[in-house]
Amino acid sequence: MSGYEKPSRGWGFCAASPVLLSLLMAAPLGLLGEETRQLFEFDSTNMSDAASRPPGKSYPPYSLANFSWNNITDSLDPATLSATFRGHPVRDPTGAFANGSLAFRVQAFSTSGRPAQPPRLLHSADTCQLEVALVGASPRGNRSLFGLEVATLGQGPGCPSMQEQHSIDDEYAPAVFQLDQLLWGSLPSGFMQWRPVAFSQKQGSRDSAMPCQSSPLHPTLAYLLPQSPIVRAFFKTQDHSCAFNLTFGASTGPGYWDQHYLSWSMLLGVGTPPVDALSPLVLGIMAVALGAPALMLLAGGLFLLLGHKRDSEYQSIN
Repeated sequence: MSGYEKPSRGWGFCAASPVLLSLLMAAPLGLLGEETRQLFEFDSTNMSDAASRPPGKSYPPYSLANFSWNNITDSLDPATLSATFRGHPVRDPTGAFANGSLAFRVQAFSTSGRPAQPPRLLHSADTCQLEVALVGASPRGNRSLFGLEVATLGQGPGCPSMQEQHSIDDEYAPAVFQLDQLLWGSLPSGFMQWRPVAFSQKQGSRDSAMPCQSSPLHPTLAYLLPQSPIVRAFFKTQDHSCAFNLTFGASTGPGYWDQHYLSWSMLLGVGTPPVDALSPLVLGIMAVALGAPALMLLAGGLFLLLGHKRDSEYQSIN
């Protein structure tokens, strides 16, 4: 075929991700059409418990199936293997999205490493990152919290397992000591990873970090999900799917109301997920913390040994 260029392996693995497909399938390019995926909004003005469900008064959700999306070719960047889907509601009677948009930025990776921006999830070759950004939309409450519904296709009667990993290392994501992940199968055959943190500023930092709360994963009927031809091409007919909700922010601290900005990202891949090793900084701190007492004991032992030797060199006068 003239002018056809074979897509990179990274793009292939991104396209084959059941989470990515089911999350995006109600949104960009009009691939689907049913009102399933939603952007939630809550008013947390009078909420003091950050872990409460729901986290405030619920406003009518935005259905991503009713969004109008940009042309993907305008944002496709072969150099960085990235593309951005940006959209807004087709009908917006309140004008909330008059100067705002919801964006999904997908980036594939061909080598191992970490992105420059927090939370700097460790990626390997043939994985991809999805960043969700809500920018410039007018909230319907003084202290609105936003949430997102995430769905995935199942491989059997049960849902993927959701796990939490804890670490003493927060060099790459300051003050965040947890990594959440979904695993498909026992080997596993696929994964989704994210840090439970979002950011209220484009340059993510500790000062703009917001908590990210996730609800338990629960089965949902497949016929309630958009029937995407792309999903059917990769996974054929699926009779089982699962979903969970993510909520970004709390009633106190940084929030979307600061700069009308919110971003959150996750990593998707096939096979075994990358495992974070301790950073050089933490290893150095541990070496000093563990090595200093050992050096003190060694120095004390040498002092006692040398002191005893000097005492034994004295000759008795009698």
